[in-house]
Amino acid sequence: MSHTTREKTKLINRVRRIRGQMEAVERALEDEKGCADVLQLIAGVRGAINGLMAEVVEDHILLHVADHDLAQEQRNEGAAELIDVVRAYLK
Repeated sequence: MSHTTREKTKLINRVRRIRGQMEAVERALEDEKGCADVLQLIAGVRGAINGLMAEVVEDHILLHVADHDLAQEQRNEGAAELIDVVRAYLK
């Protein structure tokens, strides 16, 4: 079972909160709020996305890289997947 399946409800709730934050950014732009207000909202969204990413990365490490019950080939594959995702995320 995938960790995203085990933690599905928690992760979906986080995504829904992020969606709400993005809607707040949209409303602020539509209402022509000040730059500082919009920037503060964007910073909140970025923090929420980073938190979501950190949670999924942590679970991936624990279940697909550091789990000693996995064969070395599976652990290597999990590490390679993680490296690819982190590289894309940091661009």
